This record gives sequence, C-alpha cells and structure tokens, in this order.
Amino acid sequence: MTTQVQDLPLEGRWAGLTAHAARAAPLWRAVVSVALAFVITAGLILLAGKDPLLAYGHLLSGALGSWDRVVVGLNKSTPYLLCAVGIALCFRGRVINIGAEGQLIVGAIAAGALALSFDTSNSVFLLPAMIIVGAMAGATWAAIAAFLRVRWNANEILTTFMLSSVALQLLYYLVTGPLRDPSGQNFPQSALFSDAALFGTLIPGTRANTSLLLGLAGTLIAYIFIQHSIHGFRLVVSGLAPRAARYAGFGEARAVWIGLIAGGTCAGIAGVGEVAGPIGMLQRVLSPGYGFAAIIVAFLGGLHPIGIVLAAILMALLYVGGDFALVSASVPNAFATIFQSLLLVFYLASALFAAYRVRLVWHSSGVST
Repeated sequence: MTTQVQDLPLEGRWAGLTAHAARAAPLWRAVVSVALAFVITAGLILLAGKDPLLAYGHLLSGALGSWDRVVVGLNKSTPYLLCAVGIALCFRGRVINIGAEGQLIVGAIAAGALALSFDTSNSVFLLPAMIIVGAMAGATWAAIAAFLRVRWNANEILTTFMLSSVALQLLYYLVTGPLRDPSGQNFPQSALFSDAALFGTLIPGTRANTSLLLGLAGTLIAYIFIQHSIHGFRLVVSGLAPRAARYAGFGEARAVWIGLIAGGTCAGIAGVGEVAGPIGMLQRVLSPGYGFAAIIVAFLGGLHPIGIVLAAILMALLYVGGDFALVSASVPNAFATIFQSLLLVFYLASALFAAYRVRLVWHSSGVST
C-alpha cells in the first residue's frame, strides 16, 4: 500500500464551495483543530491517571472563573497577538521567522535600558520613547537574519532561531552584570522602573494595563498594511507568485527584508509591553515562550489579523487556566505544551487535506524466482 498526494488546482480545491464557505474554511479548520486537541489531550490525561473532566473544569474556572482572571488573560494575549501578527506578515511573503522570542527579548532589553537610564524622569515622553526604541531593536535583530539570507542565502529558520539563543544569553549577562539592581540582594534582575516608564491602568480596579492597546493597534496597522498598502501587496505577491513578483520588479530579497523587519518590529513592541507592563523591570525570565507559541497563534488565526486576535485570546486564556488546572487538578506541566503542539499539528494536517487529495493505493508486489 502506498500513499499518493495529488496537488489540486485552485478551482479544484474549492469546487462546489460557495465564496462564503471558502472564506469560512480557515475558521472551521481552527475549530476542528481545537476540538481534536482537547480530545487527544483528554485521553493522555486519562492515561496519566487523572480525571480529564476535572482538569478541564479547573482550566475553565481558572480562565473565566472571575473577572480578574479574565483580565489577566487579556494582558497575556498582548505578546501572543503582537508576535503572531509579525510572524504572519513574514509567512505571507514565504519568509519563515521563528525568532520572535529573541526579537521580543531584545526589544525588552533596549526599552529597559532606556527606562533605567532615566529612572528619575517623570517625562510623558519616556514611555513612547521606550516603545520606539524597543521596536527599532526588534527590527534590527530581525534584520541580521534578513541580511544573512539575502547576502549569503542563509536559512532564516536557523538564523532566527539561533539569534533567539544569543538574545537570551545577552539578557542573562545584563541582569547579572551591568544592569543588575545594586540593592537587589544579588538577584538577577534590574531595578524597578519609574512610574513614567510603565503602562497605565486600562480598567480602573483591575490589573488590565494599556499595553493591550498596543496589540490591538499593531493588529490594525498590520491589516491596513496587508490590505491597503503597496508594500503589503508586494509582500503577498512575492509569497504567492515569486516569478510574477520578479517580473513586476519586486523580488524575493525585498520580501525577506519587509517580512523580517515588520516581524521584528512587532515582537520588539511586545517586549516593551512585558517589561513596562506586568513585569516592570528586567529579569532573567521575560517570556514563558510567547515568541514560539505565537507560531501556533498565527496559524490558528489563519494568518489573518482578525483571526489572530481571537486565537491570541484563546491561547492566553488557556495559558492562565492551564496554570490553575496544573495546581488544582495535579495535572503534569507537560500537558500544556502537548496541547499547544497538537493545535499546530492538527491545523497543519487540516490545511494539507484542504489543499491536496490524499489517496491510498493498494498494489501487490510479485516475487521473482
């Protein structure tokens, strides 16, 4: 038995579907992927000797059990949202950026260094300057991978990933050396930022801060960039039809630069949102893996800004509820990572079956004597 995968022509892929159904296909793929991930994870929890219904009940309670937990989830959605939007912009141009984690860290470092340099400043311009510096730092970090790709054809998957490790080591060095708080009892962290370097409260009486507006603004700008700008159009064309893009005068190199710099900018701003938001300082752990989980968010949202907003909120609520379930239901920590991985696997599998016709072909092999 062999498996044959046949690429369907564009009209064959959506034959018999209305235009509305074709547009809704990514949504249905996301819904099916989430449902399958829940079912498979439930089976694994059961094999581990735990009650999956109890675990999911605690997850739901941890994510939506109180207004404060919902607010925490919304705060967590900001870095997922910004990093995922940047990754989606890259993928639109067939540029694979898996280094959003490093770009987030570098953006946070740059913004934090500026905040610490003006730790006694009460200027209203300090926070906007931090956002600009963080965005530029993230873009510059991504530009290293873009230069290596364009100049020496270095694989951006490897370079962006390795640059994330470099960024992490740079953070370790700074918080244990030049930027360490001298009165912090030797903990690897910087001094607390001044109030002028922190995002304000978005909803009075809650922990929601205005960094959430950064994510929404970034999503809106990305939507306008893709749908209503010539550079966004060139990026999409370069990804969908590279030969046509070269014929029109905007080739692969431009798509690489635009995609990676845009992605790095978004991730850098996400880093600013973390250090100037819920953390309020530089420390060894700035991100629990937002940049890597954002890859799942980007695909789950169908690489579309609006879909990414919904996927980011879902991922953030699952993250907050998952922490609560781990403690309350004694579920092993690995199941949160397994669930995220299954989401990506099932979404990519559903996309494969939507774009290709997979057939099982039976055949018998003779034996010569």
